[in-house]
Amino acid sequence: MNRIAALVFAFLVVLAAPAHAVQPDEIMADPAKEARARELSRELRCMVCQNQSIDDSEAPLARDLRLLVRERISAGDTDKQVIDFLVARYGEYVLLKPRLERQTLLLWLLTPLALGGGALALWLQNRRRLKLASADGDARLKLSPDEEARLEKLIAEQAPADKPQ
Repeated sequence: MNRIAALVFAFLVVLAAPAHAVQPDEIMADPAKEARARELSRELRCMVCQNQSIDDSEAPLARDLRLLVRERISAGDTDKQVIDFLVARYGEYVLLKPRLERQTLLLWLLTPLALGGGALALWLQNRRRLKLASADGDARLKLSPDEEARLEKLIAEQAPADKPQ
């Protein structure tokens, strides 16, 4: 039983370890520059994998982008200059978290607007359902004149049978 628990624990530890695709030959000699390159690589989207950063992707294009980031950092570019260079070359899609600009405004606002619209639709539907239920409930409580006469007749017929003789 202990062996199984140990194997499960080891398996979970292996799964929990972050997977980085950076190859040893890509790593820069200066640790500060390497840290900047890794941070930038986590913000950039792999164009092949699409929902994975180039830091995590093993695709050849991701490797090329990692090398390009390191090349620009070695050339003395700031983080903003590196990002601007890649956006100019590949478009806003290269960023995992797009910038809040005029052309990306719909992208940023679509989710809150959809959630708000859905909440409004649910609220209106609930109000409509409650109105119909109360109107339907009132209709059930009201008897037609024929039904009232029949009910009174049934009550009158039951009354003498209930009295003891």
